[in-house]
Amino acid sequence: MENAIQHPTQAGFKVPVVALALYAIASGYLMSLIPLVLSEYGIESRYASWLASAFYAGLLFGAFFIESLVKHIGHRFAFILCLSLFVVTIVVLPLFTHAWFWLVARFIAGIAVAGVFVIVESWLMTGDEKGRAKRLGLYMGALYGGAALGQLFIGVVGTEGHLPFLTILLMLFSAIAVLAFIPTRQPESAHSQALSLKQISKLSHAAIIGCIVSGLTLGAIYGLLPVELQNRNISQSQLSALMALVILGGMAVQPIVPVFAKYAGRTLLMGLFCLLGVFAIGLIILSNELTVLAGSLFLIGMATFALYPIAINLGCEKLDESYIISATQVMLLCYSLGSVSGPILADNFMTDSQGLMSYLFATLMATAIYMLLSSIKGHKQLMAGE
Repeated sequence: MENAIQHPTQAGFKVPVVALALYAIASGYLMSLIPLVLSEYGIESRYASWLASAFYAGLLFGAFFIESLVKHIGHRFAFILCLSLFVVTIVVLPLFTHAWFWLVARFIAGIAVAGVFVIVESWLMTGDEKGRAKRLGLYMGALYGGAALGQLFIGVVGTEGHLPFLTILLMLFSAIAVLAFIPTRQPESAHSQALSLKQISKLSHAAIIGCIVSGLTLGAIYGLLPVELQNRNISQSQLSALMALVILGGMAVQPIVPVFAKYAGRTLLMGLFCLLGVFAIGLIILSNELTVLAGSLFLIGMATFALYPIAINLGCEKLDESYIISATQVMLLCYSLGSVSGPILADNFMTDSQGLMSYLFATLMATAIYMLLSSIKGHKQLMAGE
């Protein structure tokens, strides 16, 4: 069995994080590339939101059975398999330029990426519970840092011809090579157990809602923010920089989250980050300055990208390690439900004068109110118990 192999060199968490970073560069570039090249391949721009939703529908579907795959072949081989499937879905895009074919390819890509997320998250959540926040920060930093770097490829490599797709494939083959050739220790996935419906129902409701809202916001940002910026007459070079700023905000907040979690409950923390997003969107509504837009998008990145790591840490709190893979699967399902719905719901706001910003404002404001009320209720229950 893969789990029983003893390697002379133990790379610990570094190997999956490096592979994830390379995947994130490729994925970040691809996410922004797809809505921008639709016209080049004869696909109507109205499919941009549907392509994003197809991807997240695959993410949702894939999350249902990834646990059994990891249990049978181990984290490392499952990671390689998922990345290989992702590669295939990219190779076919420039070869078959019908909208429905792209929708199917993006759905399958979502299945592969569901595996990537569950595998890496459960890998890093295994071990000392006190170190989970730090490892999750490393995970999110690699994910968002790579995605931010990928955004810059829009301006450097461009969007025309086959070079963008070849660049993306090079990053993914590099990630596969890291996993295949660098020895690493992986969790004992054969001992994992599935959570029962009763146990799932007892998971933190705030954690579940946090994952759903993370999907609602990030799915819309990835799928429609490039279109929103184009509608605001932002040039392509500025667009890539602004997209990178959103993800750099998400990367910058990761070291801050574990520090703030020491002084504030995780539910309260999610509410405060939602309020930060509301504040940033308010600035965009009040001002048309490019510098205000840039700073606000950075803050929006901090707010929206902070939700998932806080929520998944809250959801896995005090769980036995044998349930970690199952718990991360549940959290990914919740995130995916939001991600599938996000682009479609946000598309209804795109005719509004503020477009995507109106959608994000409504979503984050409602979540902030829920989290703050839930935090107050939890604090009162804690005081009553004492």
